[in-house]
Amino acid sequence: MSERHTWGVRHAGGVRRMRAARLALAVPLLAVTLAGCGIRATEVPTDFGPAPSRVPCTLNEPDIGTQSSRGILVQVFLLCSSQLAPVDRTVRIGAGPAATDRVRAAQALLDELSDSPSDAEKQANYTTDVPQGLTVSGPGRGEPADTLRLSTPPADLAPYALAQIICTFNDSAAASDGDSVTLGGPGTDAPRRYECTEAVRSRPGTETPPQSEAEGA
Repeated sequence: MSERHTWGVRHAGGVRRMRAARLALAVPLLAVTLAGCGIRATEVPTDFGPAPSRVPCTLNEPDIGTQSSRGILVQVFLLCSSQLAPVDRTVRIGAGPAATDRVRAAQALLDELSDSPSDAEKQANYTTDVPQGLTVSGPGRGEPADTLRLSTPPADLAPYALAQIICTFNDSAAASDGDSVTLGGPGTDAPRRYECTEAVRSRPGTETPPQSEAEGA
């Protein structure tokens, strides 16, 4: 009876040792198998958190016919995910002398840029950095005819706001020649030509818009 009990203990211990040995062999084999499938095995549970999500900077396309009947369809650049994104807006520009067409168009665009984004735009993560109350006037004596003078010097505007204005004007009737826009401040400082580049549109907060002296009257 005693020997059977002793044998039983030894036998059970041997079985446990055999199972442990098999498990020790199975673990590296499993790791090799997982590695072969491109999966890296870990010894402890790992929590990498939820998958990252992206908020698309897109809006439903407007009804062009309805929008056009209410005014002129224009495009302004708002901010979304730290980049400039074009948004369609409808504006009304009052009649006036042909010489002031550029200024009236520029003011209408400034008003759109400084307005708070619509509910749909906010849901799509659009914002604006252009301050309210900003106005624009035409060129001074002896200045290039396409000069637009802002009530705040361009150098005093926040980088995002300046980029929004430059790219919005550049893509409109307010542009000088389709490649640049001539801006100045309220004083007598010489106006300068600013360009809206792909780098400015993608990094408006850090990329300085290319600029040069405005020549010609």
